Amino acid sequence: MARLYLIVIMVAAIAGAIVGKLDQRVVPAAIKTAEDKVTIVDRPVEASQDAAEFNSAQDAIVLKREPNGHFYADAEVNNMTIHFVVDTGATGIALTRDDARRAGLVVSAGMFEVVAEGASGDVKGEWVTLDSVKLGHEEAKQVPAVILDGGQQSLLGQSFLQQFTSVEIKGDRMLLR
Repeated sequence: MARLYLIVIMVAAIAGAIVGKLDQRVVPAAIKTAEDKVTIVDRPVEASQDAAEFNSAQDAIVLKREPNGHFYADAEVNNMTIHFVVDTGATGIALTRDDARRAGLVVSAGMFEVVAEGASGDVKGEWVTLDSVKLGHEEAKQVPAVILDGGQQSLLGQSFLQQFTSVEIKGDRMLLR
């Protein structure tokens, strides 16, 4: 089981590295406001327009698919905003060295621990526990994560996404509620 977890993290890390090289325009997560609107890319949209297809956008976070095909979210890790690619197929959270430092984590100069195995060999990094991860109204405490040596993009996977009741993708929207 641990080996499967490591392989999934490694695959996610490779995907993150690829994503890091693609065009990444920041699109903030959209949160339903008190005025019954969903804000997507700083543009108010009536909830009935874009979110009705999700049955109900109440207390939901709506993410827009980027041109490179991925969904991104700005989540708080240890009270610091980190830009993540949202990966529903990843088991855990993977942080780049820079993002880990931004979140106040101590990052070793040399990462010698093998945290996964990939087609090109061992993936090195170090295991950490995040005090808190927060996105919208959902927060998780004491979340396991890995800091990857050489990672290009931080990845938000199931160890946090499981905090939501549902994760739905329809067209170019991902709804977290």
